[in-house]
Amino acid sequence: MSIVGRRVLLVISGGVAAYKSLELIRRLQDKGVKVSCVLTKGGAQFVTPMAVSALSGEKVHDDLFSLTDDNGMAHIQLSRQSDLVVVAPASADLLAKMALGLADDLASTLLLASDKPILVAPTMNLFMWQHPATQANIATLRSRGVLQVGPGSGDLACGEVGDGRMAEVPEIIAAIEEALAPANGPLKGKKAIVTSGPTHEPIDPVRFIANRSSGKQGHAIAAALAALGAEVTLVSGPVTIPDPAGVTVVKVETAVEMLEACTKALPADIAVCAAAVADWRVVNASDEKRKKVPGAPPPTIELTPNPDILATLSGLGPTRPALVVGFAAETEKLIEHAQAKLARKGCDLIVANDVSPASGTFGGDANSVHLITADSFDSWPQLAKDDVARRLAAHIAGLLAAKDQ
Repeated sequence: MSIVGRRVLLVISGGVAAYKSLELIRRLQDKGVKVSCVLTKGGAQFVTPMAVSALSGEKVHDDLFSLTDDNGMAHIQLSRQSDLVVVAPASADLLAKMALGLADDLASTLLLASDKPILVAPTMNLFMWQHPATQANIATLRSRGVLQVGPGSGDLACGEVGDGRMAEVPEIIAAIEEALAPANGPLKGKKAIVTSGPTHEPIDPVRFIANRSSGKQGHAIAAALAALGAEVTLVSGPVTIPDPAGVTVVKVETAVEMLEACTKALPADIAVCAAAVADWRVVNASDEKRKKVPGAPPPTIELTPNPDILATLSGLGPTRPALVVGFAAETEKLIEHAQAKLARKGCDLIVANDVSPASGTFGGDANSVHLITADSFDSWPQLAKDDVARRLAAHIAGLLAAKDQ
């Protein structure tokens, strides 16, 4: 079951079992899940913020009134940006706060403010777990839709034996997969083709024409569509980033190969052409390395246009994907050029972005895009490319649902 591209907010509360949270972070990342972490004061007695940050690759949040957050509303942002909130370990104290609706620290406040599903993995002493107060709190949380995994039975840190062990990491992963199951996502049963990265057009065996595209945005879109339940074929040019999990990856070098791979992946419901395809290829490419000859002029390179993948997919007629999305990477007159490209290519939606050197888009981790259709225009703020991908995937799902009605 693929949960690639989803985002989990992990709350680590006080308990010896907090050491398992470090393994949980690593295993979630192996599955392509982004993990943000909140560490309570009790949790910090068992695992350090440095260890949590090093594994998650993100800042660890631990202060409700942080002066370093942009607007002081970290609890709202954290609870909105994730697909699932996981409390592991979930101490008796934090479970009681959740049941009572208390909000006296960052963890309890964001749990109260969250509009996302919540999964708890309780851990505590046997008699604390069996106490009527704890059982009443758990019953209250369940009645509100809070999900639960564990606790298991066995040796406890206090030296006693019985119920109270936090569920093992594989059990928690399975519960997270069930909670995030894309099988019921809005793109269930849909097939998508995503192109990503640059193309390399050979001049000779060691030289080629290329561009600065990293493939980060296209790969993130493939992951986000898969997270919503789509069956995704990612046609990737030469990139150095990892392949996203949960998608079929076809690796190509040239624009001609990319078009062939897209054609083979048909039929599809969705096509997202995010790759920065070279406009031209070399007609007189050499099978041997071109040698510099002293006193001779540089060799002449003859170019010819590459196939237009976006226009080809948009003009397929009966076999055309129901929704074709193109990208317009521009360095000037962004909106004007994107609108012209939309009309020229015949696609349904253009995602326009500024790739001038000052923007840092090519190769960077953030993007600022504008969504353009024949009768609408929507500008998004600068976001991490993963967030752009999730937001775009949700937009695509909405457009496709409207077409299906």
